Amino acid sequence: MWELAGHSRAIRLFQQSLSSGQLSHAYLLVGPAHVGKSTLARNLAQAVNCESADPPCQECTSCRRIAASKHSDVHTVDLLSLEKKEIGIRQIAEMQNVAHLPPFEGRCKVFIFDRAEMLSHEAANSLLKTLEEPPPNTLMILLTARESALLPTIASRCQRVELRPLPLQAMTDLLVKDYRVAPEKADLLARLSRGCPGWAIAALRDEAILSDREQRMAEIASICSAGTPDRLAYAADLAALFSKSRDKVAGILGMWLEWWRDLLLVKCGNGQWVINADQKARLLAQAEKLAPKSVAAFLRDIAAAGEQLELNANPRLALEVLMLRMP
Repeated sequence: MWELAGHSRAIRLFQQSLSSGQLSHAYLLVGPAHVGKSTLARNLAQAVNCESADPPCQECTSCRRIAASKHSDVHTVDLLSLEKKEIGIRQIAEMQNVAHLPPFEGRCKVFIFDRAEMLSHEAANSLLKTLEEPPPNTLMILLTARESALLPTIASRCQRVELRPLPLQAMTDLLVKDYRVAPEKADLLARLSRGCPGWAIAALRDEAILSDREQRMAEIASICSAGTPDRLAYAADLAALFSKSRDKVAGILGMWLEWWRDLLLVKCGNGQWVINADQKARLLAQAEKLAPKSVAAFLRDIAAAGEQLELNANPRLALEVLMLRMP
C-alpha cells in the first residue's frame, strides 16, 4: 500500500516501472516541503525490498523495518541527522563505500538524499560519478524543494518526478474523509498547508504548530501598525535568529508574503482566496488603510529580501531596509 496521499500519477509511474522491471537507477523528487517527497521515497524503498507480490505491502518484515528506519540496506542522508549546514564529501564517500557492498538483508540498497540542493560542490561532483556508473542493486533517490539550486549535471542523470501541491478542495476532502477533521477546520488547514499534506497532518498531531503560527500572525499584525523604532527592533531580532537558523527566518518571511498576498486579495475583493482565513478581521482592518499598488510593491520587497538573504547579503541591513519600506 502506497501511503502517499493525492499523488496518484507519481504512484502509477512507479507501479508501472516496478511491474515492467524498468525502474531507473536514480530519481529526483521535486516539490515544496511537506508535499510528500519523503513518504514517496520511503514507499519506493519499501517497494524494491518488499517480500509481497503487491509491493509495498506495509506488512512484511522489510516494509516494517524500513518504516521504522531500521533496515540495514536503506540509508537516509539529511542535514538534521548530520547537524551540518551542507552535505559534504565525507558523507558521499561513506555512501560510496556502502553502495559497493552487496545488500545485507534486502534485494536493493537505497540511498535517500533529503534536501539534495545542500550538497557541497565537491560532494555533488563525487556523487555524479556514482550516478554515471551506479553499482548493481542500488537505487538513489534525491529530494529537493529548490531544484534550481541543484547542480544541473546531477539533475540530468536522474529521472525527475514532480509532486505538486494538492488543490484546496482535494486537501479539504482528504482531511475530512481520512482524518475526520471538521469541515471548517479542514478548510483552514488546507489553506495554511498550501496543498502540502505533511504540514496539515503534523498540525493535527501537534497543537504547538498552530499555536506558534497564531503567535507569529499576531506579531506580524502588530509590526504592520508599529512605528519605525519597533520595526527596526523586529528586524534586529530576525537578523539574530538568521545567524542561528536560516530556515526559520525563511519560514517567517514566507508568512509575511502570505499576509501581504492576503491583503492584496482582500483589497481587490477576492477575500475568498486568502490563506489566513481565520485572520480576516485583521486583514480587513489593515486593507482599508492601504492602496493596492503599495501592497503589491511591498510584496515584491519581501520577495527581494528573501533572495538577498539567500545570496548571503548582510541580514540585518536587508531586513531593516525591508521594514523601512513597509507602507
